Amino acid sequence: MHGFDSCFAELRDPRSSGTRRHDHLEILMIALCAVLSGGRTAVDMAVFAEAKKDFLGRFLHLKNGVPSHDTFSRLFSRLDPDQFRACFQKFVARLGETCSGVIAIDGKTLCRSTAPHRAQSALHMISAWCCDKHLVLAQIAVEDKSRETAAVRKLLEFLSLKGTIVTTDALNCQRDIAGQILERGGDYALALKGNHRALHADVSLLFEDPKYESGDRHSTVDKDHGRIETRTSSVCYEIDGLQRRHRWPGLTAIGKVVRARDTTSKATTETAYYLLSAALSPERLGQVARSHWGVENRLHWVLNAVMNEDKIRNRNDNSAYNLAILRHMALNLMQRHRSPVSLRSKFNLAAWKTEFLAEVLSPI
Repeated sequence: MHGFDSCFAELRDPRSSGTRRHDHLEILMIALCAVLSGGRTAVDMAVFAEAKKDFLGRFLHLKNGVPSHDTFSRLFSRLDPDQFRACFQKFVARLGETCSGVIAIDGKTLCRSTAPHRAQSALHMISAWCCDKHLVLAQIAVEDKSRETAAVRKLLEFLSLKGTIVTTDALNCQRDIAGQILERGGDYALALKGNHRALHADVSLLFEDPKYESGDRHSTVDKDHGRIETRTSSVCYEIDGLQRRHRWPGLTAIGKVVRARDTTSKATTETAYYLLSAALSPERLGQVARSHWGVENRLHWVLNAVMNEDKIRNRNDNSAYNLAILRHMALNLMQRHRSPVSLRSKFNLAAWKTEFLAEVLSPI
């Protein structure tokens, strides 16, 4: 527990002194083990603690036995999520992974984090995902998706961006976000759509010039899931006129990716434009644009399909936010464990074999 305690030393126990029969960091460790073993709720954590008491006793004191489900529920509903989030980043740093390459920033709504009779919206969690390392680097939550852009600006303050390329969706393609990425030493590849109508029209018009239609391109073809998808990337570096009109922070080039999909029933074509602060090659643009979807396929999909996040009904006070951070901790540990089996199988093995669970916990 020494390494774990050092990461979470600044996490204050929110419970009153008279109700602290169990150390809050031991409760947190038990909860993490339970989530690594497929647990979702406070009841699951309590059942896990009772079933794995001997295993937990190897590294926890458990002076007053194992906590009840009410103890788990009380702690996670009262923990300060900002403190917990800050400690999470120390936890990520302890894993010893330095982030490079593409950092994808995107949001996900926790569908059942609010009851139908409540007026507030479901919690919306924005995450920074390191595409190369498959790690959640940081996260922040808002109670309204319309406030996502402001939350992204705050999230960027927590990240070291030197040597990285930050990608966002079109909603967060904003001047102040672009400037903030540059100030923190990173580069950006921002998806551009109609929310910047004039800029989008000028970029699409520039790519209609015949010299770019016949210019340097890079294409890839994938055949999977019953479809053939061809992606063609091109980059325009001659943007002086565009930059004089729009004065976008740090703009160096613009990119275009055309995705053509053929299935047995239909063929579709989609064109995406990007604002680039670095003069990427067409090949690299294609890699960066595709990497951004890793936050959907390797984070959001896993949280839903493997960890059942959208079925979890944690709604009391801060519990939804704090347990979302706990799931990110568990996912980072699982992603770091180099095992040939699938991620779903890793969670099963952690539940079935205590020695495998111990291996997953070993980086702490």
